[in-house]
Amino acid sequence: MTNHDCVVVTTTHDAEDKARNLAAAVVRERLAACAQVYAVSSVYWWEGEVRSGDEWRIDFKMRAELSERLGEFIADHHEYETPEVVGVPVVTGSTAYLDWVRSETAQD
Repeated sequence: MTNHDCVVVTTTHDAEDKARNLAAAVVRERLAACAQVYAVSSVYWWEGEVRSGDEWRIDFKMRAELSERLGEFIADHHEYETPEVVGVPVVTGSTAYLDWVRSETAQD
C-alpha cells in the first residue's frame, strides 16, 4: 500500500459555491480524480494583523506530477491575491483507490 506518486493538494475559498465551482473545474480538467469540499474556520496573519474567517477547504486527490499544472490552474481561476496551494504526499493508501486516482487523471 505504500505509494509516493499521489498527493493531496489543498486550497481554500471564501464561499461554498466558489469552492464547489473550482473543485468541479479541476476534476473536469482531469487534474484531480476527486475533490472534497468542506467548511473550515481559519486564523491567519495578513497585512500586519491576525485575522479569522470562515472558508471552504478543497482537498484534491491527484498524481504528484500534475501538481504544478494544478497550481497554475488555481492561480488562474482563484480570486484570492495569494491562494493556498499546499501539496502533501500520500505515503500509504488502498492500492485500488490510488490506482483509480491515477487512471482518472490526465495522462499527458
